[in-house]
Amino acid sequence: MDLLSTMHNKGLILDGAMSDELEKQGVPTNNNLWTATALTNNLQAVYQAHWDYLQAGAQLIITDTYQANVPAFVEAGYTEQEAINLIANAVKIAKKARDDYESKTGKHNFVAGSIGSYGAYLADGSEYRGDYQLTTNEYLDFHLPRLETVIAQQPDCLAIETQPKLTEVIAILTWLAKHDPQMPVYVSFTLHDTTRISDGTSLKKVIPAINEFQQVFAVGINCVKPVLVTPTIKTIHQLTNKDIVVYPNQGYSYDPFSKTWLKIPYIIDFYQSTKKWYKAGAHLIGGCCTTGPEQTREIARAFQEI
Repeated sequence: MDLLSTMHNKGLILDGAMSDELEKQGVPTNNNLWTATALTNNLQAVYQAHWDYLQAGAQLIITDTYQANVPAFVEAGYTEQEAINLIANAVKIAKKARDDYESKTGKHNFVAGSIGSYGAYLADGSEYRGDYQLTTNEYLDFHLPRLETVIAQQPDCLAIETQPKLTEVIAILTWLAKHDPQMPVYVSFTLHDTTRISDGTSLKKVIPAINEFQQVFAVGINCVKPVLVTPTIKTIHQLTNKDIVVYPNQGYSYDPFSKTWLKIPYIIDFYQSTKKWYKAGAHLIGGCCTTGPEQTREIARAFQEI
């Protein structure tokens, strides 16, 4: 069964944070490359993170390309060609983990190629604010080297994720509609509140705009506080017939200066939350920053019961 058939049949379980799993393995991520640092010298750690999520029950693993963009690698001292090779390796290692897991278990899973925002490249928390403005051509100049590289490695879909601005997403989707209209895509935004994405644009404007792109099979939110998820699902559900994707963090607050997450004094129950989110209309569910295989297992247990 292919990705879209599986998705429409019963939904999909996403993985969780790459950063936390790399840090557990000793990979330093407190720099402008963030998780992409591992692509330069520790590809095995990326493989292990993917493998651990697959073992926990993830059906769709996300490539370590969220912050792996050409300008960031060049600023870190790599050539453009070296940057392209590193981005390609990120997709290859995710597919290898997926294929190795299938060889061992017989279970076929899927790979999503992550396309982070320009705000992620700024490495100052802008993906949670959207306080930048580029033209369509400037967005494409930034995104295309990574986007074309990821597509060339043939992931099962693209994840245009952690996006704070509609205009940036529209620039990418318009290019894809012309140059690769068969590539399945999901889009997920960060939030200002339950009615607006991070730059303040209303979901009542955002979701109908995304509806115009046939290759987008799901739209939703990620790296948001869990308390925002259910009411936002209900809003999105009223505005689209597409599947809904949600993968929140654990409710921690991000400090862009120390590049750390400030913890909250309680634990989110992803098992019970998944049941609630699924009932509300989200059938593509996972975790984002500060979540790990433990949360993936909770989501998988909920899916089994659902």
